[in-house]
Amino acid sequence: MLRRSLLLALTLSITHAEEPRTRIALAGDSTVTDKAGWGAAFAKLLRPDAECLNFAAGGQSSKSFRDTGNWKKVLDSKPAYILIQFGHNDMPGKGPKRETDPATTFPQNLTRFIEEARAIGAKPILVTSLTRRVFDKDKIRGELKPWADAATKVATQQQVPLVDLFTRSVELHNKLGIAESDTFNPSIVPKNNDAKTTDRTHLNDHGAQVIAAIIAEELHKVAPDLAKLLK
Repeated sequence: MLRRSLLLALTLSITHAEEPRTRIALAGDSTVTDKAGWGAAFAKLLRPDAECLNFAAGGQSSKSFRDTGNWKKVLDSKPAYILIQFGHNDMPGKGPKRETDPATTFPQNLTRFIEEARAIGAKPILVTSLTRRVFDKDKIRGELKPWADAATKVATQQQVPLVDLFTRSVELHNKLGIAESDTFNPSIVPKNNDAKTTDRTHLNDHGAQVIAAIIAEELHKVAPDLAKLLK
């Protein structure tokens, strides 16, 4: 009897260990990556029955992410959910291989991401761009707003959940002010004795944790099925 109970317990343990975890993929630019963005901090908020695969890469836009093959990697991973955030490198000045128009090509790219995600059975979730912590006097400049607005419009049209990280991060930093917002800045090691610059786009560990918590909070509002996978 004892032997049978032990075998049953072992079988149940093995079966539980082999159960696949729900896969969440991240698609985005450097502000979503593990090293310079909120990706790793977000992954730490997931329950053991979920896993986060981060395909975000530095310098990527909604155009180049597809052209470089990164989007195919996202689809090939067969995720249940895909969080999609672009905008920083879609702006003017990033070159023709990356730039998009917030009125035309940017929403077209997002719509195509959504359609292709749905085609493999994944649930897409749009995330508006994390604001740069650049102030005009005492308020965030907010130059990414046209791309954030375009993503919001696409989410409404395509009926997908939207995490409005742009609005939340602007509100946060306007409240914190310049000095407190600078506590989110990663340290930069000067090269060739050049003057140290300040990075107000990317995140250190503290900034990543705060932003990841905001994303989790918003997911509870707009994607309760995914939110069940959060601690």
